[in-house]
Amino acid sequence: MFLIVGLGNPGKQYENTRHNVGFDVIDAMADKYNITVESRKNKALCGKGVIAGRKVILAKPQTYMNLSGESVAELLHYYKLNPTDELLVIYDDISLAPGRLRVRAKGSAGGHNGIKSIIAMCGTQEFQRIKVGVGEKPKGWDLADHVLGHFSSEERAEVEDAVAKALSAAELIVQEEIDRAMNLYN
Repeated sequence: MFLIVGLGNPGKQYENTRHNVGFDVIDAMADKYNITVESRKNKALCGKGVIAGRKVILAKPQTYMNLSGESVAELLHYYKLNPTDELLVIYDDISLAPGRLRVRAKGSAGGHNGIKSIIAMCGTQEFQRIKVGVGEKPKGWDLADHVLGHFSSEERAEVEDAVAKALSAAELIVQEEIDRAMNLYN
């Protein structure tokens, strides 16, 4: 089984914001694979299905971004999964231009509070991840205002393309082809 977690914040006011791009990727996967992500379990909205012949759980933590680790740790424990090879986290990255991707097998939080929470609660930074670029904050802006803000129409088109690429990268990772995903999308 494979746990695929998209990071974001619950609530209508956060839909389509930069910080919720992880939720956007989970929604795209759910649509493509006809997986209903509505079951409330371990502080997340979850759905079970099959991708590339492998059982998956799609999850959208409902703890708000900075506490994402609570939900992820509970899901890993409940399903008895190993984060190193059975967890994929998809989230926003301000150091990447809108629409760019970066796939990693492990790494630090890089300043992302949701990833900091996951590392702290799971006790490891060795889990696979897909970072989706949402662009740097404009000079003089507050970081929270930037990540909780909406994309321009031009950026939104780039991000929609990145969501589709992130979905394809996730499919490769589920098939245990992270090196191929890194070569194609980094």
